[in-house]
Amino acid sequence: MSYFTQTAIKHISSTRLKLLRRRLGKLYGVERADRLLDRMYQMIGRYGVGVGLSPSGQNTGLSQQDVVLITYADMVQSKGRAPLDILREFCSQHLKGAVSTVHLLPFYPWTSDDGFSVVDYRQVHPDYGKWNDIEKFSKEFQLMFDLVLNHCSSKSPWFKEFVSGVEPGMNYIMEGDPEADLSAVVRPRSSPLLTPYQTRGGEKNVWTTFSADQVDLDWTCPDLLFEFLDIILFYLSMGCRILRLDAVAFLWKKLGTNCLHLPETHEVIKLIRNFVEVVAPETILLTETNVPHEENVSYFGKGDEAHAVYQFSLPPLLLHGLLRGTSKHLRNWAANLAPPPRGCYFLNFTASHDGVGVRPLEGILPKEEVLSLAKEIEGKGGKVSMRSMSDGSESPYELNVTYYSALSDPKQTELGEARFLCSQALALSLQGIPAVYFHSLCATPNDQEGFGETGRARTLNRKKWQLNELESMLEKKNTTGSKVFDWYVTTLRKRGSAPAFHPDASQEILDLGDSIFGLVRSSVDGNQSIVCLYNFLPKTCPVKPMNKLNKWFTSGHAKDLITGGEIEWTNKGLKLRPFQALWLLSH
Repeated sequence: MSYFTQTAIKHISSTRLKLLRRRLGKLYGVERADRLLDRMYQMIGRYGVGVGLSPSGQNTGLSQQDVVLITYADMVQSKGRAPLDILREFCSQHLKGAVSTVHLLPFYPWTSDDGFSVVDYRQVHPDYGKWNDIEKFSKEFQLMFDLVLNHCSSKSPWFKEFVSGVEPGMNYIMEGDPEADLSAVVRPRSSPLLTPYQTRGGEKNVWTTFSADQVDLDWTCPDLLFEFLDIILFYLSMGCRILRLDAVAFLWKKLGTNCLHLPETHEVIKLIRNFVEVVAPETILLTETNVPHEENVSYFGKGDEAHAVYQFSLPPLLLHGLLRGTSKHLRNWAANLAPPPRGCYFLNFTASHDGVGVRPLEGILPKEEVLSLAKEIEGKGGKVSMRSMSDGSESPYELNVTYYSALSDPKQTELGEARFLCSQALALSLQGIPAVYFHSLCATPNDQEGFGETGRARTLNRKKWQLNELESMLEKKNTTGSKVFDWYVTTLRKRGSAPAFHPDASQEILDLGDSIFGLVRSSVDGNQSIVCLYNFLPKTCPVKPMNKLNKWFTSGHAKDLITGGEIEWTNKGLKLRPFQALWLLSH
């Protein structure tokens, strides 16, 4: 590891120092700010993450070739080999030129929630491999790491120190008063908010937002902040480019509030942003806040918080539209979507390791439509996870299903495949950065066998592949998984050649009625436009009015970027096959 030289330290501008001091003062008191800033300054001096990078604090280098693959470290397994090495080799052989960044879901030692109950943030789970496997990966792909800020495992050294009354862990864990009125607290689970634990000082009630094993951390303790800043520096030195701030909306707690999106939470994110701008300016901060859209985009701040936020409304809206045969709600939502601040981006996805969250539909879809969608997903072999409401009732929180199973049709396989590919093409064409879950690449169906073993609904969407099984499936060109995988790799590579799909390229939503969703992406330099059309019906549908497309086409034909073929239309107009997706290059 190199060291941050005195010359590099001088790049820290007085403006940035004032920002850091102000943020520390807001969080921990003005009287402590200077001392904490000195401590931060010394920490920066011990690391060399920033050497050789521009001190401008601006993210550079994003392009239409930036695509994120979401995957577990042990998604692909083979006896006698480290899963991380297998995954790297698989990605290198199959996904070069299609994917630029690999999001390695928590690869640390953990005890529950498939990785999100972290025991030790600085170690690689021995079942997955070692740090040198991560470093090898970083030489071939950019990497995204998870920073699980809200909680840690009840088996972690920090919690053991809390139980024993030993520093520093004794100050890191969030306690709660069972006599206090906590009814306003918003959380995504129906399990108890407080969990009693026996400690050296007697029974203590610990805040457990997500589960009894995931004990919440106390961010009012500045030592905890510095613990995580050190972890961030370590991750950056190990090849991390994107930091995903997991469940960050719940980070700061304050009695008498809903403990969600508190000003202090936003201040912590701004502080981390300013910190990484100093040590590694090309780092991207991504916040994971699965909440209604307006709350979600608040994490852009004024362009001074997250560089990217998940487009959480997209997966359920797209799913609803394709199952109901209407693009109405998706079109209205997309047409009224405020663009993010300059230098900020939406991460567009349809599926991830979690289920399809439905809270982001609040204010967009009527409640009865959400309930109907949940019921239909259950009919497709999925499960519906619930959350506790303040009145004691429960409401759907998440649809646990693979995106392919949600859109497939067992009676009409090819139609189901077309509907699924339509959903994927649409997500890839939206303004922002696309992210693709490993199981979407392979059109993986619900893992009913895995669910039977664990009893956990999310297991349906978290199948682990054996390498020989996966390779055998990909070699059989007539299987759904093989066809979808080939389509994906080919389409992503073609997308990467089109400047109109640059994250900063403009986007215009077309009103072509409820049956067809249309949008136009135009390159930053104005030299390329791509008209994207998607049929939401299981039958052939004409594009109308065609005059809406005259601006981009001077003749009755255009090249489809997806297939490479010429698309022609007559005076009668252009017709799209059932669930067809077109990316038409404007002449």
